Amino acid sequence: MKNPFRITRNRVAEILEVAKPGDKLSRDFDVALMVLIAVSVAAVVLDTIPAMAKRYGQILVAVEVFSVCVFTIEYLLRIWSCTAKPRYAHPVWGRLRYMFTPLLLIDLLAILPFYMPLFGADLLFIRSVRLFRLFRVFKLGRYADAFVLLVRVIQDKKEELLAATSMILFLLFISSGIMFYLERDAQPQTFMSILDALWWGVSTLTSVGYGDILPVTTEGRIVGGIVQILGVGLFALPAGVFAAGFTEAMARKRKPNVCPHCGKEVTWK
Repeated sequence: MKNPFRITRNRVAEILEVAKPGDKLSRDFDVALMVLIAVSVAAVVLDTIPAMAKRYGQILVAVEVFSVCVFTIEYLLRIWSCTAKPRYAHPVWGRLRYMFTPLLLIDLLAILPFYMPLFGADLLFIRSVRLFRLFRVFKLGRYADAFVLLVRVIQDKKEELLAATSMILFLLFISSGIMFYLERDAQPQTFMSILDALWWGVSTLTSVGYGDILPVTTEGRIVGGIVQILGVGLFALPAGVFAAGFTEAMARKRKPNVCPHCGKEVTWK
């Protein structure tokens, strides 16, 4: 005899996950949740506009309360039904592991600011935490193939990205240190320390060049020019790694399904 509790739990887990082909209820839930996320994020943005907050304050508050209630129920249901997955099968430790997965942490941050006043948090802390409401937009990543593809590319190319990032940081600290020693006598108020020079290094290596910190000595300008040239090429490395990773991932995605036994392409009707 089948266990009704287990059947219900498994069905809830299926509905909460990205819909499988033919599962209309799960697909409708995904669509409704994505719409609610978009409306909730829009309400958060509009709430920061004084005129909109004054005119439509009650509506924005109602949207916030309704969305938080839905997101809270969704969050609790995900924790309750996660034991349907073999990886989180243990009723206690499985749920704890699941709660600390990236997507569940995002779900928690999406609703946390609403409940902070209940725990006696001070006003300044509440204001800073309210920014986490914008994390709701990341909840859409659960339903976006592009987000999954991006995560996969980062995982596949993490060694190359780490090497490129290390080279950028190395050049940043070396160039900022050199610039500090070249410019500190000419501009003691601007290049007071290597930390101040790091701001120049970041804006120069990224080719932004805000112009608030500039070398005035001949040696400093020469080094600055070299750093600018190196920065253009060096910052292209991570972009190249991402481009190669996306090309490989898309090629694998387009590769036809092949039967491991006969080697023929599998077509689904």
